[in-house]
Amino acid sequence: MEEIVYLNGKLVPRSQAKISALDYGFLFGYGLYETIRAYNGKPFRLDNHIARLRYSAEKLGILVKPGEIRQAVKDTVAANGFSDTRIRITMSIGEGTITPNLASCEEPTTAVLVTEYHPPAPEKYEHGFKVIVSSIRRNSRSPVTFMKSANTMEAMLARQEARAKGADEALFLNEKGFLTEASGSNIFLVKNGILITPRFETGILPGVTRVVIFEIASKLGIKVKEKKVSLDELFDADEAFITNSLVEIVPVMMVDGKPIGKGKVGNTTKRLLKSYRDLVAAETEKAGERNDND
Repeated sequence: MEEIVYLNGKLVPRSQAKISALDYGFLFGYGLYETIRAYNGKPFRLDNHIARLRYSAEKLGILVKPGEIRQAVKDTVAANGFSDTRIRITMSIGEGTITPNLASCEEPTTAVLVTEYHPPAPEKYEHGFKVIVSSIRRNSRSPVTFMKSANTMEAMLARQEARAKGADEALFLNEKGFLTEASGSNIFLVKNGILITPRFETGILPGVTRVVIFEIASKLGIKVKEKKVSLDELFDADEAFITNSLVEIVPVMMVDGKPIGKGKVGNTTKRLLKSYRDLVAAETEKAGERNDND
């Protein structure tokens, strides 16, 4: 059955979901997106994703109405009927003139797509990802670096580079040579029982799952340290893992052909993954109806 898409206030079959050729998201990549995972038809940390979307949208002059977005997600998930789903909210500043002029865009374009989600095979969580360090560098001075921009060309090129080398993911360094993040994930290291992750200022997206890891680590009594992380520190780590809303927590076993730690999933990673899944189960089971018109 054809998937149902939310587009600018309406639910329509995907084949009928059309945007203008003059939409600035299409013409110039001037837009944002969020990816959320739903368990048993219930989105996990949806409000956090909408808050991040709204924060960046304000900087771009895109109006976000959280209540409408929340309802659109709920309606689209229900219309498609999948249990475990991947949800993508995409917003652009809308249709404008062919000559770049943000003032010509009067109404934002909003789309919500829902597809059935199949997580990585259990073997990936048991044996971990192989990753490479991308030849592409992140710019820690660019404001776009800190947004979930609809222009994902750097990430797509990095993933293509990883696949060409037989790897699962690619890591970015910034212009100063410090570790930032993966093409679609945040990264954490474990050294001597301490959880280490790159600082926001080095050029990372403020991941929703990243914040959840901080919450879980605090409850488990695991110290978290945000700092500038060198590539040497990554290679010297006892454990490493990546996080995002879809894959949750996946261990990193090898970087550029070099094993991390003992080359197997560490205890800290195992504890965090179990606690993460326990939290997801608790929150999605109790998730209820909300009426919010903000």
